[in-house]
Parts: sequence; C-alpha cells; structure tokens
Amino acid sequence: ARKAGDTVLLHSNRFFDPVAGARLYEERFESYRVAEEVGFDAVIKAARELKQRLEAIGLNPFCKTTGGKGLHVVTPLDSSKAKNNVDWKQAKAFAQAMCQLMAQDSPDRYLLNMSKQKRTGKIFLDYLRNDRMSTAVAVLSPRARDFATVSMPLTWPQVKSGLDPKRYTVETVPALLRKTKAWADYGKAETPL
Repeated sequence: ARKAGDTVLLHSNRFFDPVAGARLYEERFESYRVAEEVGFDAVIKAARELKQRLEAIGLNPFCKTTGGKGLHVVTPLDSSKAKNNVDWKQAKAFAQAMCQLMAQDSPDRYLLNMSKQKRTGKIFLDYLRNDRMSTAVAVLSPRARDFATVSMPLTWPQVKSGLDPKRYTVETVPALLRKTKAWADYGKAETPL
C-alpha cells in the first residue's frame, strides 16, 4: 500500500472493546502538529512534558505515534476495585484538567480549542478522545496516508528529538516489532486514578 486510499484505518472504541476489561477508562492525550511553523520536535517536547506531569502524580504513561502528525500519551488505569472505578465523565474531566494545566502554564505553545484558525503556531492538546463514544487510532493500525504509516508503540527513550513518525510503515514495522519491548509492561502498569 503506497497511496492514501489503499489502506484500512482501524480506530478503537474502548466502550465496545471486550478485551479492555479493567482498562476501560484509559486516558488518551493527543498532541498534533497543526501548522508548518510547529515542528515535530515541539510535539515530542509536549509528550515528554505530559509524561512528567503524569508520573508526578503516580501514573504510568506510555507513548505511541498516531501514524499521522501527532503522538498519543496513554495511561492505563486500574479499576479492578470499586474504590478505583472511574467513569467516562471523570476520565474526561481528568484528561481535560491535565491538558488545561499545560495550556495555562504555556499558552504560547498549547491550546485546547480544536479550531484550526486558533491553532496557528500552537499544539492542540486533544483530551476529547476520553469520551465513551470517541475513537482513537489503534496501536499498529495503518493510516490512510502515503506509504501507509502505522500507529507505533514507542519506548520513552525513543521519544526524543529526531523521531520521525513516517519511519513506521506497514513495510518497516514488522522488523521493528521484533526488536522492541515498547509497551511490554502495559498490562502491569495499571494505576488507580
């Protein structure tokens, strides 16, 4: 698959995912490069900043490419006990609060408004994926883009300057997966919110 139209895009909805079980309310945050003047290194910096913020409150974040212009930072939540149970409204409110803090601390770099007109020169922090009926591109899903880029799970050491999400395609990912341990501990990383 070399042209945008030759691929199948897979989006997951955790509400309908029978495998999700206790991970029903994962937190997903997206950082998009929305203008040419905002390079991908700025998106990397945003993801690493969010990682630090999540770790500071005891959560275990993971990162993946979107197969497009952004990164997803995902935190598996433990809802195995009634006291840990988080509903969709709470998960979305938490994601929004985390993104709002980033936007308030650096209004020149981040915003939460999805309007393309307001995004110029800034990174849109998309907390809106944290909704019962919202979808997010699934890990290892090919995208409907030239060369069929793939949403690739990453280790945090890979999330650094020079990361090129176009490197992960349906042709390159099988060999890369044999060499990586990215997300190997995902199922063990669940933490109560």
